[in-house]
Amino acid sequence: MADISIKRKHQLGLKGARTAADKMADKLGEKFDLAGDWDGNVLVFRRTGVNGTLEISHDEMHLQVTLNFMLKMMKGPIEQAVHEQLEKVLAAPAKAKAATPAKAPAAKKPAAKKR
Repeated sequence: MADISIKRKHQLGLKGARTAADKMADKLGEKFDLAGDWDGNVLVFRRTGVNGTLEISHDEMHLQVTLNFMLKMMKGPIEQAVHEQLEKVLAAPAKAKAATPAKAPAAKKPAAKKR
C-alpha cells in the first residue's frame, strides 16, 4: 500500500498532463534525487528508499509513493513538496491562458433603419 496517494483532476489533456508531469518530475528529482522512466502513461520513479508511479490520463493524475521505514518519518515534508509541485504545474497552464489577452467581441453593426 502506498504511503502517499494523491489524485488530481486537470483540464490539460493527455499531452499537457505529460508535460506537467515531466516538469514536476524534474523539480522533485532535483530536490529528492529521483530518477524515472515512462512506461506508456505511467511515470515510474525510484531511488533508495522511495519508489512510486505517476499515472496520467486526459483529465486526472494519480501519484502513489511508497517510502521505506526511515523516510516514513519525513512523510509530511515529502507530501507537502509533492502538493506544492502539483499546484505549480497544474496552475501554470491556467495562468498562461489568463495572461493571454482575450479577443474583444466583434462590434455589432447598428440595424438599418426601416423606411
